[in-house]
Amino acid sequence: MSGPVPTALAVAGAASWLWLGMVLAISFLEAPLKFRAPGVDLRTGLAIGRLVFRALNAAEVVPALVIALALVTAQPDGTSLAAGAVAIVLLALQLIAVRPLLSRRTAAVLAGEDGPRSKAHLWYVALELLKAIALLVLGIAALF
Repeated sequence: MSGPVPTALAVAGAASWLWLGMVLAISFLEAPLKFRAPGVDLRTGLAIGRLVFRALNAAEVVPALVIALALVTAQPDGTSLAAGAVAIVLLALQLIAVRPLLSRRTAAVLAGEDGPRSKAHLWYVALELLKAIALLVLGIAALF
């Protein structure tokens, strides 16, 4: 794409940067650091994490919808469209497939149950990393 960036694509790009900032701040900064704070044990960390990630995931829906609407309106190049679609699909996978597994495990730990660690956390982190990459690609592609 050459020339000025269409307004709808600029909106998609701005939403991708906002969304990326949310993901980086919570998933890659707050989440690991809270377990290093003095006095924060696993149960406390999970209780905090459950609240924080519920809020993050709810907030993520807003830029996802903005991106979807902007990309439908903008008729962007393949890179922007693919990156936006990938980010939205990855969020949907997190919300529909992985979060319920994590919620069950968190509830069990908070209830005092002991058991094997869930592999769902690794899936969530992998999807989060891929989502961050997709948002970065969309943000860059929308600039040009």
